[in-house]
Amino acid sequence: MNRLTDTVKTLLIANVMFYLGSQFLGDAAYKLFALWYPGNPNFEYWQLITHMFMHGGLTHILFNMFALYIFGSVLEMYVGQQRFLFLYFSAGLGAAGLQILFSYFGFKEAYQYYIDAGVTPSQIQDILESVIETGQYRDYGISNEISNQLISNYVTPMVGASGAIFGVLAAFAVIYPNMPLYIIFIPIPIKAKYLIGGYFALNVISAVTGSSLAGPSNTAYWAHIGGAVIGFFTMWVWKKNQFNQNRWN
Repeated sequence: MNRLTDTVKTLLIANVMFYLGSQFLGDAAYKLFALWYPGNPNFEYWQLITHMFMHGGLTHILFNMFALYIFGSVLEMYVGQQRFLFLYFSAGLGAAGLQILFSYFGFKEAYQYYIDAGVTPSQIQDILESVIETGQYRDYGISNEISNQLISNYVTPMVGASGAIFGVLAAFAVIYPNMPLYIIFIPIPIKAKYLIGGYFALNVISAVTGSSLAGPSNTAYWAHIGGAVIGFFTMWVWKKNQFNQNRWN
């Protein structure tokens, strides 16, 4: 099950190289390659791809690369190199798209709250620029919750292969739904469809409620959901078409 395919090996190496480079370059690497809110001056279009190779810490990259190692090669051997790469990057892009969409909703909601409170657009822009330059801002009497919503959506970059990995996990659950999987410290096997499906459900609950049931408080839950949805439906279509071809040939 753990035979390492060439594509997965290349992705593992690329992620590790990006991580080591980011540790050497520091903030400059994240400014260039993390995915920023489109209104942020740091945003560049290439970040839609490069953010998938950036990670926020050692635990972050170890978890993602472990999941890619365990499930990626099995999936690639089933669908082939080209389809695997298509699914992986499509899931990553879907993750980025959904996360940006909800960041936009959150930012615009807070922005409108400021406008309704009498703060002008130029003053809001001054707040955002001040946060970027100094980390401080004038609050204009706005609650911390609304201020954090405005600022965090604007200045917090998205990093990690998690969205693409969730696409791989979801696709794996489609092709091997009844394969028994084990969790560390739990000696009872759990079918892939229940374990991966349950993990997906925890992310949905966390995204909707704002609680942190499936990771740290800064986890991009909507990105996980977007990647999983793309991976699931892509694999479902491929599997369905393959079944139909085998049926009628």
